[in-house]
Amino acid sequence: MDEKRLFSQALAARARAYTPYSHFAVGAALLCADGTVYTGCNIENAAFTPTVCAERVAFFKAVSDGHRDFAAIAVAGAPEGTAPDSLCAPCGVCRQVMAEFCRVESFRVLLGTTPEDMRAYTLADLLPLAFSGDML
Repeated sequence: MDEKRLFSQALAARARAYTPYSHFAVGAALLCADGTVYTGCNIENAAFTPTVCAERVAFFKAVSDGHRDFAAIAVAGAPEGTAPDSLCAPCGVCRQVMAEFCRVESFRVLLGTTPEDMRAYTLADLLPLAFSGDML
């Protein structure tokens, strides 16, 4: 799949974010190895702890449908009502979820402001010395 198209899907998912507390909307589009795309948006909760990030929503939807092989994720975020103007990197918890399901050295994380203005990282770039199930 074209990375610009994947990023466009992350931007579209961002429009569905539920962010009444932080007012910071994030969208993610997760590309499975078979070409299937799962989107997610952040969903907040008044108790804060049950809040879930867009990236984890996308991963959990994909995993609950039986997918376990992933190629890339695009992430876009900014305050509600504004277009992204800087990179929105996944939080540490989301990076750890990615490490559970992805090959750290090759899984691509696309961050940007528009489909034409993106940077690609590997999960290893964003999560050096990742903790994995191989360590248990």
